[in-house]
Amino acid sequence: MLLYRLLVSIFALWVLAGLVLRRDRTALRQRLAAGPAEPGPHLWLHAASNGELASARPLVDALRGARPDLPLLVTCNSPTGVALAQSWGLAARLAPLDLGWVARRMHRKWQVRGHIAMESELWPHRVLTCPGPVFVMGGRLTEGTARGWRLFGALQRRLLRRIAYVSAQDAGSLARYRAAGLPARAAGPVVDLKALYTPETRRDPALCATFDRRLTWLAASTHEGEEEVVLAAHLRARAEIPGLRLILAPRHPRRAEAVLRLIVETGLSCARRSLGQDPATAEVYLADTMGEMGLLYPLAGRIFIGGTLTDRGGHTPYEPAAYGAALLHGPDVANFRAPFARLDAAHAALQVASAEDLGAALIRLAPPDAQDALGGAAQAALRPEADAQELVRELTERLDAAG
Repeated sequence: MLLYRLLVSIFALWVLAGLVLRRDRTALRQRLAAGPAEPGPHLWLHAASNGELASARPLVDALRGARPDLPLLVTCNSPTGVALAQSWGLAARLAPLDLGWVARRMHRKWQVRGHIAMESELWPHRVLTCPGPVFVMGGRLTEGTARGWRLFGALQRRLLRRIAYVSAQDAGSLARYRAAGLPARAAGPVVDLKALYTPETRRDPALCATFDRRLTWLAASTHEGEEEVVLAAHLRARAEIPGLRLILAPRHPRRAEAVLRLIVETGLSCARRSLGQDPATAEVYLADTMGEMGLLYPLAGRIFIGGTLTDRGGHTPYEPAAYGAALLHGPDVANFRAPFARLDAAHAALQVASAEDLGAALIRLAPPDAQDALGGAAQAALRPEADAQELVRELTERLDAAG
């Protein structure tokens, strides 16, 4: 533990010095677990940033419903994560530095009854000084991280013996947790928290009336270099499927003007969502807005997952799969290797590498029953071992047992 204390102390000095130079008193106090705390006991949940926190939303909602008597305190390493938690009506602040005295102060001031660490955010002092049970949700332990822990001798084994429950996000992580010393009683189901995504219930009646799901496909979260492929594939498929409609949603709406030029150059008509233009007669609907994918997914029976024809590593298959759409993707799936491997093993998605491939796949999936069959297969392949309510039940049982 001596080596860890030395390294984390150096890191803390570097962080604190930066805050002092920026005269950010609020962040400085939060990093030291200073300042006022809300009264009463709390369950402390820590996520690295807004991405990890967003994936935990179903878990957060289930916890709030199951234990209204034990409010959540959320900490994140980034201000955007803090802002996201606050937008959900939660107490939130920047994560305290993992110094022993700071961790003890945090537990004491907020009357912490248990600690939930998301993914790989397992900080030794927070764990070892926690007065209640410690949980790891969506736990991720890569080969590289496992090797890094070995530099600290028996510290990792000591931490894992303190863990009450781990739900790993993949089988490899669970195996590495066990090899490192996780007690058998603490091993929970393998659940990638992103798989807990539930479809939005809100709908845009005007869009639903405009788009026939059987004749509409969506290119979701595309990046530079992919729109050309998408548009070429659309032209090819439309020659075989009269009335085929395309909804094109760039990952970054700021690229809308550049994408619009590409659409115009292909000779296709376009309506832009950000300008409120009517998509009824447009051949391409440019969805150049943020935070509206939940409105777009239900409109399409076929969805191409962007970022997979570039070097971006691809985007989540969980969300489009939740809407029962047939999934298409390119070969670059590094960011979501495990779920795409499950889709591949179950023949539950079609992989494409070019405009010709994508156009042919769209034609192959023209029959509505083909779209439904592939969409259903994707839902089945990505179904988690446990849902949010089951995970929360395990957590609350251990919290109650700890008193």
